Amino acid sequence: MEQVSNGKENGQLRIASVNVNGIRAAYKNGMGPWLAGRDVDILCLQEVRAPDAIVEGFLGEDWHLLHAEAEAKGRAGVLIATRKDVLEPVATRVGIGEDYFATTGRWVEADYLINGSDGTPTTLTVVSAYVHSGEVGTPKQDDKFRFLDTMIARLPQLAATHDHVLVVGDLNVGHTILDIKNWKGNVKRAGFLPEERAYFDRFFGEEIGFKDVAREFAGEVEGPYTWWSNRGQAFTNDTGWRIDYHMATAGLAARAVHAVVDRAESYEARFSDHAPLVVDYKF
Repeated sequence: MEQVSNGKENGQLRIASVNVNGIRAAYKNGMGPWLAGRDVDILCLQEVRAPDAIVEGFLGEDWHLLHAEAEAKGRAGVLIATRKDVLEPVATRVGIGEDYFATTGRWVEADYLINGSDGTPTTLTVVSAYVHSGEVGTPKQDDKFRFLDTMIARLPQLAATHDHVLVVGDLNVGHTILDIKNWKGNVKRAGFLPEERAYFDRFFGEEIGFKDVAREFAGEVEGPYTWWSNRGQAFTNDTGWRIDYHMATAGLAARAVHAVVDRAESYEARFSDHAPLVVDYKF
C-alpha cells in the first residue's frame, strides 16, 4: 500500500488516522502540506500532546474539533477533526466509559448521519483511540491490559447501537508475525506479547467481529508498517511495526474501496515516527 494520487470519487468518505507524536512538532516537520494535499474528510490524531488553543491554531476554522487532552501535560491526547463542509457530528463522547481512564486522553467517539445513494440515512460512529504502549512487569502494562479489557466491553456496545462503527488509531499491538519485521526478537516485549495479541484475535474473530481493513486490502504480506523506531536505519530499511489500525464493523469494512499508508519518501521527510493510514469508504 504505497501512497498514490488522491483519486477520491463522489460519495466516498476519506478517513485518515496518524499518531503525530506531538502536533506542534508534526506541523513544524511538514504535517500541514500533507494534510492540505490529501482531501481528508475525517482526521483522527493520537498523541496530540497540546491544549485546545494550540490544536485550533493549527487546524483553523474549517474543522469541527473533538479533542480529549490528557490530564498529564505533554502526554497522550486524541482528536477527531471533521471537515465542516462535508459532515457535522450529531453526538460526541469523550472517554471509553471507564472512570479510571476518564482523564487520560485516549478515547473519543463521534456519531454521524450519512445519507446513502437512495437517500436513506445511516449512522456512522468513528473512534480515535490511543492504547498504552506498556512495559512488561510494570504498572504501565497493567494499565494497557485494563484498557484492552475495556475495549472488549465497549466494541460490542457500539456495534449493537450503530449501523457502522470504525475504531482507528495507534493501538500499540502488532497482531500477527506479518505486523512486525523483527517479530522473533519481540515476543517478550510490550507490543507483541501473546497476551496482547490474544485481544486482537477476539477483536477480529467471531466473538466481536470487527475487520482489520488495512490487512484485508494488503493481504497476507509483511506490513505495510506504520511505525519505525528512530534508532539506526529502521525507517530506511523498513524494519517497522504495523500498530495503527482501521477496525471496522463488517458492513463498513465492505464499503472500504481503498487503503494506503502514506509512508514518507525519506527519513528526513517524515513529520512523525508514525505514517498516516488513509482509507476511503463508499457511501
